[in-house]
Amino acid sequence: MSSKQIIECVPNFSEGRDMTVIKQITDAIESADGVRLLNVDPGEATNRTVVTFVGEPAAVVEGAFRGARKAAEVIDMRRHHGAHPRMGATDVLPLIPVSGITLEECAGLARQLADRMAREAGIPCYAYEASAFIPERKNLAVCRAGEYEALQEKLTTPGKQPDYMPGGPLAVGQPVPESIQRCGCTAVGARDFLIAVNWNLNTTSTRRANAIAFDVREKGRPKREGNPITGKKVLDADGKPVMIPGTLKATKAIGWYIDEYGIAQVSMNMTNLAVTPLHVAFDEVCRCAQLRGLRVTGTEIVGLVPKKALIDAGKYFLEKQHRSTGIPEADILKIAIKSMGLDDLRPFNPREKVIEYLMEDAQAASPALVNLTTKAFAEETSRESPAPGGGTISAYMGALAAALGTMVANLSSHKPGWDDRWKEFSDWADRGQSLMTELLALVDEDTQAFNAIMAAFGMPKKTEEEQAARTAAIQQATLYAAQVPLHTMKASLQTFDICRAMAEQGNPASVSDAGVGALAARAAVLGAGLNVKINAASLKERQQADALIGEANALIAQANQLEKEIMAVVEGKL
Repeated sequence: MSSKQIIECVPNFSEGRDMTVIKQITDAIESADGVRLLNVDPGEATNRTVVTFVGEPAAVVEGAFRGARKAAEVIDMRRHHGAHPRMGATDVLPLIPVSGITLEECAGLARQLADRMAREAGIPCYAYEASAFIPERKNLAVCRAGEYEALQEKLTTPGKQPDYMPGGPLAVGQPVPESIQRCGCTAVGARDFLIAVNWNLNTTSTRRANAIAFDVREKGRPKREGNPITGKKVLDADGKPVMIPGTLKATKAIGWYIDEYGIAQVSMNMTNLAVTPLHVAFDEVCRCAQLRGLRVTGTEIVGLVPKKALIDAGKYFLEKQHRSTGIPEADILKIAIKSMGLDDLRPFNPREKVIEYLMEDAQAASPALVNLTTKAFAEETSRESPAPGGGTISAYMGALAAALGTMVANLSSHKPGWDDRWKEFSDWADRGQSLMTELLALVDEDTQAFNAIMAAFGMPKKTEEEQAARTAAIQQATLYAAQVPLHTMKASLQTFDICRAMAEQGNPASVSDAGVGALAARAAVLGAGLNVKINAASLKERQQADALIGEANALIAQANQLEKEIMAVVEGKL
């Protein structure tokens, strides 16, 4: 999948209460071949549903068109009311690059999509963000100014009219066709990943929520003479309001009251997580709320969130506690969830909210070996099938070596009296977690490499051309099957560094664990080395085979020496 072009689409539809209507729209999206629907997030108070789906560009664009066309059929904007700003049945429709494609390419696709929506579905479209034709329309708020209620003015006033209009622009005073009255307008564009997040407050005051939003959002608030709320706005030389910038770059925010929850929220769009990370926004909203006598009681993420945003947040809060960040990913996520109150309004399940997890689940053809229980893994290995075999077990032994070294590092970082050394051990634990992740991936990759050899042997061989293709495929698969355990050897060898450091400097009560880690690391290197050699023996290109075997022998010699040295340290401390 990494070699393919993948984009994400996150349309917002102006219906969040009638699930039969929402289902019709999502069914239309899924009817496009190659689309993977990841998330459907309806909101009753906003009367708005955020849908997330991914796939290759052509599939996603087709799914987006079908969803928007269906929304125009089943949603009547003349009867729509909700807390969120909106101007159409499909209000916004952004394309977002995920892999193998640029933002500029997505912008071109968005323009093609908007043109098609106008021509074939009769939906007026504004091109916004990266696909905007004029700078002002990069800002969604400019496109959506006046919302649906300004439809007549927007469609008949030069300079305000959509970029793509069914049948061409309307004349001043010309009535808006009934079909467009029903569907309204859509903003179609391309943007980088955006997090839509609501900060829950212990108040019912929309005014106070708005005040906090103005404190933090990049745009800020208008400067006023005298009273900061009722005073006359200060204007610049061009007659435009002078703004007092907010404290958070790359954010847009408003305050609102949500009947469904009985609280006010600061609703924020975070448009560049590299500029303002999620945890930074959380702390700043908390600070500004406290200055106004309020508290942030929790966080509501609308739609999906990139895993990195939560991992960065979890590590940030761990570091504030002087705790090791080299802990399992699931534990880091738990810290992020609890620290920011992501489960304040409803349970927060990362498997349902983190985009990478949803993509992994959608792509999984069969359960990964690393997701089996230890008992099931052992039983699967014991069966008469040749895979998983020694290469897979070697990779797992390497992962266990990294895990044991990491365990000692984490125990040492939290040892009473060693508080000033927490960062030293946290860094070792981070390195161990990285190696463990790499080696766990090799557990399944080794089995996949063996299966590739079996698939090559199963190729047809009736003609000379088929025989030549089969022979080439077998040799290519065999080379790969030798390279994977060589990768395992190199990664496992690095775990010795952690085990040595923990044996020499870590918690003395856990020195035996560091020793077992060194033993596991040696077993991993030597075991993977056997798999390099047995596969290299089947290669016809002997110079290539000899190079692989020579490199494996050098790594084996290093592993034997390192294990001997570390065990001497361990034995000396027992």
